[in-house]
Amino acid sequence: MIRAAVAAASVLLVLFITVPLVALYAHVAPARFAATIVSPPALAALRVSLVTTTASLALTLALGTPLAYALARGRFPGRTLVDAVVDLPIVVPPAVAGLALLFVFGTFGLFGPALGALHLRIAFTTLAVVLAQLFVGAPFYVRAARAGFAAVDPALEEASATLGMGPLRTFARVTVPLALPALAGGAVLAWARALGEFGATIMFAGNLQGVTQTLPLAVYLGLESGELDLAAALAAVLVTIALAVVVAARVLERRAA
Repeated sequence: MIRAAVAAASVLLVLFITVPLVALYAHVAPARFAATIVSPPALAALRVSLVTTTASLALTLALGTPLAYALARGRFPGRTLVDAVVDLPIVVPPAVAGLALLFVFGTFGLFGPALGALHLRIAFTTLAVVLAQLFVGAPFYVRAARAGFAAVDPALEEASATLGMGPLRTFARVTVPLALPALAGGAVLAWARALGEFGATIMFAGNLQGVTQTLPLAVYLGLESGELDLAAALAAVLVTIALAVVVAARVLERRAA
């Protein structure tokens, strides 16, 4: 009886997740999909997404790797607080994140006067998309990288030091290669989260075609304007990418383990 109940509940949940995704793919015929996905709005959204997610991932790696290593190895005052703050964007609603970024980098935000004096504008530009993606995606990389660095045996790093390697060479030639599966898995998750970002982007960057309109925003605009084929085609692209990311993350997790 218990096994039957468990099986029934499991099947219902799996179907609840699977059926809508299958319906999404079934909505657009292959011929219409091919024509829609190469339309100017679709290509513009794809270009913006690829450019911004690549830039946000580069910033995530450059800034998140040292932070993850410090959290994994360092012992400093406020470490627990920093650890919690880094995880905070994961649970903060994306719209709230976008509003917070607007209050910092917007025209009337905290840095608004300084940016205005330099004749710089961040809000509602492509750079705003990158910053929004960085805000929501970086914590996923830092969490995975922190776990990867923590799993590296410090004795190996100490042995490297006794062989004459400095801290940077030890980090690059010993620590990073050993933690690489976890780092790669975190990078994949961070990139996927950036690609799927919607709320923070529309609040902080707007929805300007060819400038700030990413794939999720194009899906929303297609639905709002009645272009269901465009919305469904782009949504199918996002789901396919998400599936590939999940598979890649699972493979990398197994290698890390």
